[in-house]
Amino acid sequence: MGQEVNQISFTTNDFKSFNDHLCAETKILETMLENNEFNDASTVTGFELEGWLVDHNYFPAPINQEFLQRIADPLVVSELSLFNIELNGTPQALKKNAMSLLQKELEQTWCRCRQTANEMESSLILIGTLPTLRNSDLTMANISPMKRYLALNEQVLKARGNNPIKLNIKGREHLHVTHHDVMLEAATTSFQVHLQTPIDTFVRHFNASIILSAPIIAATANSPYLFGVDLWDETRVPLFEQAIAACDLAGNSRVSFGEGYITSSIDCFKYNQAKQPILLPILFGDPSKQLKHLRLHNGTIWRWNRPLIGFNDEGKPHVRIEHRIMPAGPSIVDMIANAALYIGACSSLALLSEPAESKLNFAQARSNFYEAARSGLQAEIIWLDNKLHNVRDLLLHQIIPMASSGLEALGIDADERDYYINILRARIESRQTGAQWQRDFIGRYGSNFFNMTANYLHHQQSGRPVYEWEI
Repeated sequence: MGQEVNQISFTTNDFKSFNDHLCAETKILETMLENNEFNDASTVTGFELEGWLVDHNYFPAPINQEFLQRIADPLVVSELSLFNIELNGTPQALKKNAMSLLQKELEQTWCRCRQTANEMESSLILIGTLPTLRNSDLTMANISPMKRYLALNEQVLKARGNNPIKLNIKGREHLHVTHHDVMLEAATTSFQVHLQTPIDTFVRHFNASIILSAPIIAATANSPYLFGVDLWDETRVPLFEQAIAACDLAGNSRVSFGEGYITSSIDCFKYNQAKQPILLPILFGDPSKQLKHLRLHNGTIWRWNRPLIGFNDEGKPHVRIEHRIMPAGPSIVDMIANAALYIGACSSLALLSEPAESKLNFAQARSNFYEAARSGLQAEIIWLDNKLHNVRDLLLHQIIPMASSGLEALGIDADERDYYINILRARIESRQTGAQWQRDFIGRYGSNFFNMTANYLHHQQSGRPVYEWEI
């Protein structure tokens, strides 16, 4: 979905032609895998980070078009709404000081963005759901003026029979609102970590990503409030799933935890072709090994762990994992530590002598995920030993040590891995995630979300990890 399209409305013939091309490219992908054309043995990471532009009252500022013109940085691009932007990182080979290189570049991009926002009498804030957001901000008047977003809105609503979206989230409190377009999606901002692995270990890494989603979302939660209502620790999960609620032929949402563990790198793509209705039938010419139709279709299906196909500078294809579960914020160093947690733990879990997916069934992994998103560090989940664990204890005694071992096996420098692991450990020991800090602030000072957002932004700009933030 990152590419612009050239039309908004489509005919029945457009859908038929696209489906023919999609079927052909799914077979091309299968042949490429059988012929070992995905032979890149690199282990690489990168990220996408979504942020909010806000005015001096901490309301969303719909100024991203002028902002992007001013900053003119290829690492900073448009998002669905006029008050969101996306920051990207240059992919890094996972070795030595890869994590600190990611952090340094992100800090530099973030500083340029902050300076540009300041010149426009606004600010940039990184947070999963903006506490000062109003439902009235999420209108088509605030959609970014790009055809791909207008086409997405039209096709999602068409798939729903033009029925309104009914948002119904039960958390610590209950939120029920009706919306008439896809702009609810703009209420969620995330830190999406990409992990490219050798093709022969991709299946194990993908399944490990699914299993780890529960403890990682508990450790990284930063989205407790929406429209002033206290909901889940990571409210982005039910919000995004309900905001894009068009379903596949089996009744599954286009935003979901997935259909099951995979046994082959092509499984998700085959499912997409067979079961997921086409949303944007843009034609790119004849089917080819560039797989443009397959990649566009995959880009309109938002699993929380999503396989992506890419090409390096030499045109060599690879498959990578897009781990979509983590929210934006609270600080730059927190997010890089979160990436280290995921990458390290995933690498360890994927290399167990007995596949982790044989120890925990998919239905339980999915149940764990939603319980952790709802309850954060207080969640109780079933782990690989088939026993119930408090997720905080599991993180401290199993997942964080696993992440440290995984980073070591990848060749990450000792000082580097210790630095990020210690940040994670201190956060979990103190129980002060971004979600908990927000709730504690409101608990002490009352429901003044403007005051809380101002203090959150002040702490974020200090650069300190969230466990050091005062209430």
